Amino acid sequence: MNYKIFLFFVFILLSYQPLLAQDTLAYEVQRQRVNSLLDQRSARFGQFDQSLKARTGIFGLKTKKDMQASIDILKEIVATDNNIFKETKVLLEYKDMEKTFISSEAEQSTKRINGYVNTISKLQKNQEEQLLKIQEIQQTSNRYLVISLFSTLAVIILAFLLIKTRNKKR
Repeated sequence: MNYKIFLFFVFILLSYQPLLAQDTLAYEVQRQRVNSLLDQRSARFGQFDQSLKARTGIFGLKTKKDMQASIDILKEIVATDNNIFKETKVLLEYKDMEKTFISSEAEQSTKRINGYVNTISKLQKNQEEQLLKIQEIQQTSNRYLVISLFSTLAVIILAFLLIKTRNKKR
């Protein structure tokens, strides 16, 4: 009986793997987006660092064009940072959603398991009651068998005595 319960738990655990795999895949794709944005930010920050060193003006001074290029790169970095925040928020929402899903699935599994345990307990109790009834019926049957054997034996003895007394009277 215990091996059936064990197999039941194994079945439940294996049945949730595909659902978790789908959520994990979505989470992994989102994580790759965030990592890609972080790589873009690093590259842009390298471009910004180079633009700060650029001095194309007379006597090695910065021109307005050099400063505008640095400002444009900073704007791109800020836009990338905003995208990183948005995508990270989505990533955290995936994790929260996954946690909620797992906890609700665990709760449902616990309820189902408790239901199965209750059903198994009821069936075991019913089985014990049926075994007691079978024992009672067997005892009653044995009593009737003994009574019928004694009755048959008594009838045979009476018949034998009647035949014997009839034979003596003749």
